[in-house]
Amino acid sequence: MPQKRELDVNGRKVQVSNLDKLLYPAAGFTKGDVLNYYIGVSHYLLPHLKGRPVTLKRFPDGIAGKFFYQKDVPASTPKWVKTFPVPRRAGGKDICYTVIDDLPTLVWCANRASLELHPFLHRAPRIDRPTSLVFDLDPGEGADILQCIEVAFLLKDILGRWNFQTFPKVSGSKGLQLYLPLNTVVTYDVTRPFAKGIAQFLAVKHPTLIVAEMAKAERKQRVFIDWSQNSDFKTTVGVYSLRAKRQYPFVSLPVTWDELEHARKSKTHDGLYYQPGAARERLEQMGDLFAPVLQLKQHLRSDFLAQLDAKPARAKRQTRITPANDSIKHGVQE
Repeated sequence: MPQKRELDVNGRKVQVSNLDKLLYPAAGFTKGDVLNYYIGVSHYLLPHLKGRPVTLKRFPDGIAGKFFYQKDVPASTPKWVKTFPVPRRAGGKDICYTVIDDLPTLVWCANRASLELHPFLHRAPRIDRPTSLVFDLDPGEGADILQCIEVAFLLKDILGRWNFQTFPKVSGSKGLQLYLPLNTVVTYDVTRPFAKGIAQFLAVKHPTLIVAEMAKAERKQRVFIDWSQNSDFKTTVGVYSLRAKRQYPFVSLPVTWDELEHARKSKTHDGLYYQPGAARERLEQMGDLFAPVLQLKQHLRSDFLAQLDAKPARAKRQTRITPANDSIKHGVQE
């Protein structure tokens, strides 16, 4: 029988169970450790989740068992858990997403072995308006995070043409994500084609390092700039989320450009992977390096792409910077 108990979390009774269950067996990391981690970083994490529908990646039997992505909340969800309904792209009943606005909800999610938290780039109810633009840098076979760092600096430089500030974080897996805060009135109709255009432009300029196409066969020894994350139906692993990609728990954590420069020069990436204890220590020492992502206002205009000059890249005649698929409906989910 599951061992159950109640925790008093900010005055709310939250039922938890099986706290000794190993979720990362090789690390001896239990469900109780998962709860302790999320409670310990909640002061920094919750502002980044506030108002955002979240997809939960759940591992009921730990990382060695089967996992699934939970979008629709189960019928057993407590009434005090905030949710938000989103229409399905194919029609039918709305998807009712969890919204993690407070610590009791975070604890409830963690107790359900939701190791990874994947929020949207928008907040409810304006699910057509992303608050940031993101470039997800995914190394293909034969590439690693060091190649991702090279791509991150190329993105930083090109976005610097418009004086944009960007903020990197390690994914906690193989790659990096680069966030461009907006916090202004803009829709995915602008952010998605802009991200795609930048990715295509850099792929033309640096064909041996970068690809902008989805096909995995094209990614060998190169880095895929995943621009498609800038969609109202896609989520990206959240800052300070645990990852369940390896035998040990690593954290998706902000890093500084100086740290990336050091890794680039030293050709080592050991200092870019953080387990929960190290992540918490870093937060206590450095604070939330991603705090500006919540507040920094930057304006993105649809005409910025026209300012890119791909000459003299001969491949421009072969690879055209095009807008994303306009047939995608905004505000609807699969």
